[in-house]
Amino acid sequence: MQLELKGKRALVTGSSSGLGIAMAKMLAAEGASVIVHGRDEARTHAVVEAIRADGGSALPALGELTTDAGADAVAKAALADGPVHILVNNAGFYRHLSWTDATADEWSETYNVNVVSGVRMIQRLVPQMRDLNWGRIITIGGGLALQPMNTHPQYNATLAARHNLAVSLARELKNTGITSNVVSPGAILVDAVKELVESIGPSRGWGETWEEIQPNAVNSLIPNDQGRFGYPDEIAAAVVYLCSNYAQYISGATIRVDGGFIKGAF
Repeated sequence: MQLELKGKRALVTGSSSGLGIAMAKMLAAEGASVIVHGRDEARTHAVVEAIRADGGSALPALGELTTDAGADAVAKAALADGPVHILVNNAGFYRHLSWTDATADEWSETYNVNVVSGVRMIQRLVPQMRDLNWGRIITIGGGLALQPMNTHPQYNATLAARHNLAVSLARELKNTGITSNVVSPGAILVDAVKELVESIGPSRGWGETWEEIQPNAVNSLIPNDQGRFGYPDEIAAAVVYLCSNYAQYISGATIRVDGGFIKGAF
């Protein structure tokens, strides 16, 4: 399927690592010019060069999104060579903390990074999308927004906020040609996830090798209909589809890519 993204420019926040790399690369493979955002210059430029080596178009945008000044710098870099048609709000973080350890300051910091940073980019890029009468805002959410764990409560709550703001934004953008939707990943096998699972697997009796650990980890942590972890390209494919003209009639929706981990008809 040709998704007709040639001529579109896409900013993917947090695309110097993890899921963001897969999204940036797939958008570029579909013809979009991608602005790779990160805080680490070397990692960000490495992703840019990898996209270019594959024949794609990419530019870097370095900066911290947790301040207005940092968001201004990223937006300026993103808009330097033309309008931004697609914004993927992917950047975020969490620390694995208990309710006791998650202080009020931790809640505030996590909310600023995971929610307000995305709002900053929306406010800086949506006005020019309105002028174009076309745009895509994709928010990366997660199943913990609907089924939170007892741990890292500050992170669970920010995912719920991300889902909520994306739907509110869709209502705001009625009749503009701009859509706002959510892609909600399950447990995706990025390097950090594999390293964590491998490190805790033996002590939990899941086995010693990855082949032994993986199925037991899935059954213990993320029982799902596919019986496995997800892969970054499976998330990227959902994002890229929502960026296309084929998805113009999708508004305020959540696409869950989690193997059926979240159980619910709606």
